[in-house]
Amino acid sequence: AGLFRYSFSPPAQRVIRPVRRQMADAWPWEEAPQLGRPQATDVERPGRVPREPRRREMSQDWETAVERLTRTTGLRGAALEAMRAVDRAEFVPADGFPYLDAPQRIGHSATISAPHMHATALGLLTDQLRPGGRALDVGSGSGYLSAAMALMVVPGGLVVGIDYLEPLVALAKQNVCKSHADLVESGLLRLELGDGWKGCPEEAPFDAIHVGAAAVDVPRALVDQLRNGGRMVIPVGPAGGDQYY
Repeated sequence: AGLFRYSFSPPAQRVIRPVRRQMADAWPWEEAPQLGRPQATDVERPGRVPREPRRREMSQDWETAVERLTRTTGLRGAALEAMRAVDRAEFVPADGFPYLDAPQRIGHSATISAPHMHATALGLLTDQLRPGGRALDVGSGSGYLSAAMALMVVPGGLVVGIDYLEPLVALAKQNVCKSHADLVESGLLRLELGDGWKGCPEEAPFDAIHVGAAAVDVPRALVDQLRNGGRMVIPVGPAGGDQYY
């Protein structure tokens, strides 16, 4: 399948531009014990939420993974800095492989997307994810991309992450608060339970909308919540068939 960019520009004109889909090669599985699982000192104890906002030093393994993404996806600028700041190990279960460029199970029949997919989405939305911008993350899952998006719109912005499973919303909040509790406490990042296909009309219009789940057609409700000149990144196509972004 190809990768397509859906751009919505005033006065309601939709332009679809094909762009090359850059797929990062996953690290060989035999390297996973070294690059995949973090050392015990790299992550906080499960369920622990810091009382004070703080930033944790990026692990060497995540730095290596992000450097690889710069070569395979062209990740750069604010999107690169956001991914550097949000360590994937804090969003993947302890028995997973957070630095492998592949999806990882997070429970409740859900996965966290491969790092190259997050890098691609942030790259496509970079022009919209600016300080003061407003963004919607539909199907926020682990909370990883919502946190990265939030870092790109500070100061003065807002990111709303929506998921339809209450346990995933709780998990996302727990994950984000390991190192970025200030995003949640300040109200800059809101992680909510709801029907993502309906969006969040009370906070619209949005400069950027990311949708993690495939849709047969582009949801009209989400299009209506885009600001003029805004952009949505969404996989479109039948389940099990070709899908385009």
